[in-house]
Amino acid sequence: MKIFYGVQGTGNGHITRARVMAKELLAAGIDVTFQFTGRPAEKYFDMEIFKDYQTRNGLTFHTENGKVSYLKTAFDAKPLTFMKDLKSLDLSGYDLVICDFEPVTAWAAKMQKKKVLGIGHQYAFNHKIPREGSDPIANQVMKYFAPADVGVGLHWHHFGQAILPPIIDTPETPKNIIKNKIIVYLPFEDQNDVIKLLAPFENFQFHIYSPEIATSKFAHITCNPLSRVGFQQDLYDCAGIISNAGFELASEALQLGKKILAKPLHSQMEQISNAAALKQLGYGHTMNDMDITVIEHWLHDNNAVHITYPNIAKVLVEWIQNGMPEMDVDFIENVWDGVDVLHIEQ
Repeated sequence: MKIFYGVQGTGNGHITRARVMAKELLAAGIDVTFQFTGRPAEKYFDMEIFKDYQTRNGLTFHTENGKVSYLKTAFDAKPLTFMKDLKSLDLSGYDLVICDFEPVTAWAAKMQKKKVLGIGHQYAFNHKIPREGSDPIANQVMKYFAPADVGVGLHWHHFGQAILPPIIDTPETPKNIIKNKIIVYLPFEDQNDVIKLLAPFENFQFHIYSPEIATSKFAHITCNPLSRVGFQQDLYDCAGIISNAGFELASEALQLGKKILAKPLHSQMEQISNAAALKQLGYGHTMNDMDITVIEHWLHDNNAVHITYPNIAKVLVEWIQNGMPEMDVDFIENVWDGVDVLHIEQ
């Protein structure tokens, strides 16, 4: 079986999910070609598992000071390059096309009349789930950015819908955590502003990861470049994360039993909805803006949620190998029966 797998590369969440899928697909002996779009080729890192992957320009969202600008996104789009990418992608030799919200793969497959399987958090928005921050533009983006013929949506809870749990690695639960160690991943914010906001909390150790590295003059604030290995090591023994409301990092934090403080991107419906879901489920705290009062309260709150998720990547690979039958109620219930939610105190 040969699969072409397109992955949105703007943020790291989609790539993180693709790493887990790649491991299971390769273990099953499936021949996979990965494509990534949404960032310059030299900006990808720790990509060894994807072997001879492809990159194209694709489409990405313009962010500025923690807010999505649809106007600048439109100006940044390169329609001629996008059409060239579509025409240069030949999918004729593949048995299946998979898309994780990646537009070049989705639209090239549509042009070539190839069936697309969409796997990702965004496809959960085809169902009745917590949704906030919607507007006509956001709704159209969600519908047409990377359309799929069959969509497998992922979320932290099923909400009574045909939705699967997150695709994440399932590491051992940390035996010891450093209670004052906090990971900070706010790549869409001004990093100097983040440092100033955290500076007063000298009893905590903050480890900031960002694409653009700022310089910290504070002993309790460390700034790091993006690194999959380094980030995972720090995430493993930290007490909690302060991040934007991306889906994949919050999923990893829940799997490891870390407390969460999420600040969604303004004007980004998906992240606003993610924050609403975290709050509704009682899985994390949220803040609409960089609020020092909210941060202080969260830092001194030792409550967290530890969720054990099954190996969804393996479940999906077996489902694909079985011909992708309809996911009926029994299938969905059986998967969610393997999820265990525990409220803990650190």
